[in-house]
Amino acid sequence: MSLGDEHGNSGGYGGTGQTHTRLPETDVSPYAGGRRGGRTSSRSLVTVVGVVVLLIAAIAFANRGGDDSSSGEDDDSPKAAATAPSGEKPVQSANAGIPSGFAHNRQGAESAAANYAVALGSAEMFNKNRRDAILGTVIVPTRVADFKASLDKAYTPEFNKNVGLNEDGTTPKGATFVSRTSPIGTKVTESSDNTATVEVWCSGLLGLAGESSTNPVTSSWFTITIQLEWTNDNWKIVTHSQKDGPAPVPGDERASSAEEMAKAVEEYGGFTYAR
Repeated sequence: MSLGDEHGNSGGYGGTGQTHTRLPETDVSPYAGGRRGGRTSSRSLVTVVGVVVLLIAAIAFANRGGDDSSSGEDDDSPKAAATAPSGEKPVQSANAGIPSGFAHNRQGAESAAANYAVALGSAEMFNKNRRDAILGTVIVPTRVADFKASLDKAYTPEFNKNVGLNEDGTTPKGATFVSRTSPIGTKVTESSDNTATVEVWCSGLLGLAGESSTNPVTSSWFTITIQLEWTNDNWKIVTHSQKDGPAPVPGDERASSAEEMAKAVEEYGGFTYAR
């Protein structure tokens, strides 16, 4: 049972709390270099737990508020957009390594939601000090304590072992831990002067790159719904939920070796977003 299911998230970073992943065929080493097999009907505990961002869904507060009505204006139709198309300057500051100082408008809310999805899905969430710093940065002040307490209960030594880490959350020698979320697009479904509900379509990576790893790095697709509130001159998260998909048809790419995957994670840094 996933943490998301335990708290009753359903349907719509609210869904089943489970993330579908494609695992290698059982007769082939996860990093043997062969093609990935099809989706498996059963999941390991790690797969059920899914991408690290699902931990947030486990303690997300179910009431999303409002009517979830979306605007029908042509200007709001999804499209690729250059940084700050409205003339607003991209954010120039950061707090706890996370961009801050977003514009007090729909564009700023979308940028904040995308950046917060990246932070909450990062490997840094497995470190208590870094996790607390991230939560203190992205969560509305009145909810920080609740989020911290719930996540402290979720990131247990047993959970760390289940994702392939040492009990204290450190990475085993000779391996590279991967937990990364990449926003594909954003959509504002509801907004007012000081609140906004933003959906962030994401892809995610989770696993341990290492020759002896039993938890190889796998990919997933999910949509995060974040309710934001304008607080202390910045957008902050009030509630947070997640659902699976939309997921593309899996390709036939050769699964990379453990060495290739570890090298990619170490050499290719993640992005911040300000559109």
